[in-house]
Amino acid sequence: MSAILYGIKNCDTVKKTRKFLDARQVDYTFHDFREDGLNPIQLSAWAAELGWENLLNKRSTTWRQLPDETKDNINEVLALMIMEDQPTLIKRPVLELADRVLVGFNEKTYSDVFPE
Repeated sequence: MSAILYGIKNCDTVKKTRKFLDARQVDYTFHDFREDGLNPIQLSAWAAELGWENLLNKRSTTWRQLPDETKDNINEVLALMIMEDQPTLIKRPVLELADRVLVGFNEKTYSDVFPE
């Protein structure tokens, strides 16, 4: 099963996910939002599958630095615009598989998808 792992290489959760995938010998490609950019069509597809609320990382430093007016009036259109502009607002990692997309790292979920 080939996969694409999206995130930022210095993110601790991304590092933990990569370590997990490497230990299970999962074939994946790593895509760094900061270095490789972000496709807005792909972002919209993730939002359609997962819900934009699940993609938006409201615990991030980037979120806390947004103006209160933006945070108070957040909706799907605005969320997608700011995630595209500032990919650090996307909950990490995003793992794109042939049949689904996973967001965040949950060891049980990953173990179910990639058994030893």
